[in-house]
Amino acid sequence: MIHKPSNIPNHIAIIMDGNGRWAKSKGKNRLFGHRNGVKAVQKTVEESTRLGVKHLTLYAFSTENWKRPQKEINTLMSLLVSSLKKELNQMLENDIRLNAIGNISKLPLSVQKELNQTIKKTKKNSRMTLTLALNYGGKEELTHAFKEIASKVKNNIISPENVDETIINKHLYTRNLPDVDLLIRTSGEQRISNFLLWKIAYAELYFLDILWPEFNETHLHLAIDNYQNRERRFGKTSEQLNT
Repeated sequence: MIHKPSNIPNHIAIIMDGNGRWAKSKGKNRLFGHRNGVKAVQKTVEESTRLGVKHLTLYAFSTENWKRPQKEINTLMSLLVSSLKKELNQMLENDIRLNAIGNISKLPLSVQKELNQTIKKTKKNSRMTLTLALNYGGKEELTHAFKEIASKVKNNIISPENVDETIINKHLYTRNLPDVDLLIRTSGEQRISNFLLWKIAYAELYFLDILWPEFNETHLHLAIDNYQNRERRFGKTSEQLNT
């Protein structure tokens, strides 16, 4: 039960970690973990929508994940395509808009096709935006943005003196997303792992010891309750906030 339904985070981002370790604890292979991780995603999306979260961003596949065994990568891509097909009707019924961030052009064509189709079919939905970070890395995002800005400066499209946070933000993959309010990570690891480096500048961080396939509605509620009991000062003092 959420204690303060009027103070739901506008943007929740999740590092879904621990599929492989969960599978190993069950005596199964990593692919079994990824398949069960999809079930946790479904629960999280449904509950976030019900609670009134406007933006949910999931770290689905990082730029570093290409280093994994090819069989695992193929399974992840196949799961993504099948999940998009399976969940389309749910997204339409629940007014969820799909979004994707990252270097999407480097994904398999089958994934790009399914992604683009689902994004197009849900583009008018407005209850919640579900963003999948695919072939995404925070450093790569910033590098991509800086290269675009440098090119525009070189071609006199942008003046160097005008490069500020607003200009940088406009060139990010995440330019259409608000700043993250709450960042959740499962698996007990306490690091950011190159995720949304620009957008989490003032995010509240919440780390869970459970593995991702174990994540459910109760864990989401606990994270939000914890968020609601924190004082977000954004550089100010407590006294300034209370005046």
